[in-house]
Amino acid sequence: MPAYVIAELEITDETAYDEYRRRVTPTVTRHGGKYIVRGGAVESLENGWPPIRVAVLEFPSMDQARRWYHSPEYAPLIELRQRASKSRLTLLEGA
Repeated sequence: MPAYVIAELEITDETAYDEYRRRVTPTVTRHGGKYIVRGGAVESLENGWPPIRVAVLEFPSMDQARRWYHSPEYAPLIELRQRASKSRLTLLEGA
């Protein structure tokens, strides 16, 4: 069953975030993931959830998504993303 990582982001350091963006995609791909949404226009439809930037990644399973997130190659990128943005990540199982 597919799983999705949803990231809500507010970029605070464009230069550092550009480095994160450049380095993260190969780690996602190596773990069987792909980007479904990466930035783009955001419109709040109900209850005032006003995310500035959203990314949605799809993985074949929750386990593969967890392996990506906890992988040694992604660990330094978590720190880079946290320095370059205010972010929240959520993992959820798909249908």
